[in-house]
Amino acid sequence: MELYRWGDGDEYAIHVAGRQLMDNQVHGSEEALAELACGPVGQREGARVLVGGLGMGFTLAAALRALPGDAEVVVAEVVPAIVTWNRGPAGAAAGHPLEDDRVAVHAGDVADAFREQRRAWDAILLDVDNGPTGLTRDTNNWLYGWEGLSAAHRALRPDGVLGVWSAADDRAFTRRLQRAGFVAEAVPVRSRGRGGGRRHTVWVAVRAGDVD
Repeated sequence: MELYRWGDGDEYAIHVAGRQLMDNQVHGSEEALAELACGPVGQREGARVLVGGLGMGFTLAAALRALPGDAEVVVAEVVPAIVTWNRGPAGAAAGHPLEDDRVAVHAGDVADAFREQRRAWDAILLDVDNGPTGLTRDTNNWLYGWEGLSAAHRALRPDGVLGVWSAADDRAFTRRLQRAGFVAEAVPVRSRGRGGGRRHTVWVAVRAGDVD
């Protein structure tokens, strides 16, 4: 991954193998992920939320806005440089959410943060790839398969929410969520929020009964 800066110096983008993955100018759908997933649990006392993928910090910042002051938010990021960039000038556009006292950083794969846990989280947000396939890392495929979704189901508290960002809809993934024990809805969102932009998808999957 590489960080690019252009314009007057406050516009940043992250590229993967020469392909732009994200920037700090278009982030409406990332914020929608946090708003949709954290909304149902935002009033829970001491809510615990796991955010998979720091990116440019907009998902984390939106989650913090939706959660109470006693919430605990862990953001898992596997690329150390992304954390460093967010602690520097690249984090300004999102309001430097890593400086919030409610936030802790898990330096590693988000799967490792919940794989062996049970009923530990009120919400798990996944924005670690371009959708429910492993584009940036092959190991991300585990997250979106039966084993990963079942592990997320176990790690969530009753009526907990799994939120997943994607560049496009995927009906097969909706069915996998349902088979894993979630009441799932694919919500269309826009890359620029109310400003329009490209159509993206956020899955809001509420933990139903145990399937394991």
